[in-house]
This record gives sequence, C-alpha cells and structure tokens, in this order.
Amino acid sequence: MIIALNNKCNLTKEEFLQYKEELNKIKKNVKLILCPSNIYIGFAKVTNIELGAQNVSKTVSGAYTGEVSAAQLKSMGVKYCIVGHSERRKYQYETDEDINKKVKLLLKEGITPIICIGEEKKQRETNSHIEVITKQIKEDLKNLTNEEKEKVIIAYEPIWSIGTGLIPTNYEIKEIVNVIKYHLPNTKVLYGGSANENNIEELREISVIDGYLLGGLSLKPEKLDIFLEKVEN
Repeated sequence: MIIALNNKCNLTKEEFLQYKEELNKIKKNVKLILCPSNIYIGFAKVTNIELGAQNVSKTVSGAYTGEVSAAQLKSMGVKYCIVGHSERRKYQYETDEDINKKVKLLLKEGITPIICIGEEKKQRETNSHIEVITKQIKEDLKNLTNEEKEKVIIAYEPIWSIGTGLIPTNYEIKEIVNVIKYHLPNTKVLYGGSANENNIEELREISVIDGYLLGGLSLKPEKLDIFLEKVEN
C-alpha cells in the first residue's frame, strides 16, 4: 500500500519543522511518500518516509529561471515526483506533451513519476470520462517502453472531487482504475480526491486500488494517523 502526501503550497518553515516532528511519531507499515514544497526538500527527510517532489521542469537544465530539474531533484535524494496534477494543468496550462517530457526526464534519473490523471465533472456527466482518461494515459506515456511504463505510478484524481468533499461511488472509482490497469496491467494505481479518515473504510472495499494520494489530509498528522490505522486494519 502506497500513501503519497502532497503538501501543495502550504506551511511556513516553522510550521513544516513542527509538521516533520509529528510525522516522525507515525509508525505504520505502509509506504509513505512525502512531497513537500520544493524549498523544503533539503531538510524534509523523515525516518521511514520516502522523499518526493511536487513538480519538475520539462527541460534538462539551463537558463530556465525558477525551474527545478530532474537531475537536481535526484541530487537531493528525491525518489518520487508528482507530475500532471490537475492544478498545474489548469493554472499553469500544462499539456500532456509537457507531462510526457517530464516523465521521460524523471525516469532517466531513476525517479518514479506519480502521474495524475482525471476527468472534469462535465466530462463525467457526458459519459466521455473513459475517453478522457484513456487519452491522458496514451499521451502522458507516449513512446515509453513497457519496462518504463511499469516503473511509473498513476494517480487517479477526478478533478471535480479534489478538495470538494465530493466522492465518486466505489463503482465509478473501480471502473476507472480497471480502465487504467487494462492499458497498464503492471502499474500501481493510487486514488486521490477528498479521501480522508472518515471515508477510507468504504474506499478500502475497492480492492484494485494500490494506495492513495492525499492533499488536505496530508497536512493533518493526527487525522493522517487515524487514516493509516484504518488502512492497515
């Protein structure tokens, strides 16, 4: 079971240091991946928690002010990196072509990409969600070998569920996860989108899920501890 913690653009330095202390108290057998803001990566290592990043540049290196390359992340001990999150697709106008470039650069450096895919509410309502998901899979992983595809992690996050408290039915989630695994049978698939300590028992019934990508809950160690307890039991 894989649990990735996406802190997004949250926590001051002092708050993050306190947050780290709370995470150190969590002792669970699941694989935990912490993805803090880039400025905290240098001192974000926590015992028994893997280090991840929230984004990477689509360029190798050079005169790209404000960017962070895959090689730089690797040099800081980063093992995983989120790419294609819906917030970056929406606010930074990232395309599937951009995401594909990032995935290839990460794999070249031995970093596991956590590729976020998902549909908007309108796409779900017009029954085009499977077509949308399939297109994202094909374009985000374009020209990757089967071996490379097995190294990535896919995070299914229905865009209309992120941070809204709205949760797809277990049937709806299972449908999409099965579509993903049809195209990528040996790839781990996480679910994200308002997963929390109150609904994890129901989500656990979806046996095809390999883990979760947590946003808001990742910032609340006391609730995260309850979530993980329920995941394991």
